Amino acid sequence: MLRIEGLSAGYGESRVLREVSLDVPRGRTVCLMGRNGVGKTTLLKSVMGLLPAWSGRVLLDGEEVTTWSPDERARRGVGYVPQGREIFASLTVEENLLVGLEAMASRRAAIPDEVFDLFPALRSMRRRRGGDLSGGQQQQLAFARALVGRPKVLLLDEPTEGIQPSIIIQIEEVIERLKARGDLSILLVEQYVEFAARLADDFAIMERGAIVARGATRDLNEDVVRRYLVV
Repeated sequence: MLRIEGLSAGYGESRVLREVSLDVPRGRTVCLMGRNGVGKTTLLKSVMGLLPAWSGRVLLDGEEVTTWSPDERARRGVGYVPQGREIFASLTVEENLLVGLEAMASRRAAIPDEVFDLFPALRSMRRRRGGDLSGGQQQQLAFARALVGRPKVLLLDEPTEGIQPSIIIQIEEVIERLKARGDLSILLVEQYVEFAARLADDFAIMERGAIVARGATRDLNEDVVRRYLVV
């Protein structure tokens, strides 16, 4: 579903990604791990089209989208939950979700019921401004906004960062339900090894802008964790 081939990118003259190649097959969840500053968020931004590639390719369903804009990729089926949530604080919950509908190629007029089934708390908060929500509620809103477009590929950048344990449990349950559908490819950036181990089918570890280890999550052992993830 999502294929990244030899992708290099950076900021100004500073190279961050160094020929990264990674596959996220349909129906599978791949967890991208690594210490802070190794390029994980930069990779997601490049896949979303928010940061142009210096070289390499991004393909969706075999079609190259490397030069496509973020909105074109969203309409093609890429959903993105950024680190820091980036909701529209002055808009209501419902208005934030309607912004997400713009990603749909068919431009549906209604928010899918599935979004409120996955995040029932948002239903009663539809008229509340995004900026008035707690951090955990904002994370749910950012997640829901990415899902209203019914993406085929979902990019999650540290969805558990800075939120309370009860919301982490809810997010884990949502990801499990999405996985059970079997038609969604999920690329998850996550620092918590235990969280990743429970949810991901496969892992990839970055160091200095490159993939240095990968495999099935069941094979993510203590030696690999100590070498690449322990600070």
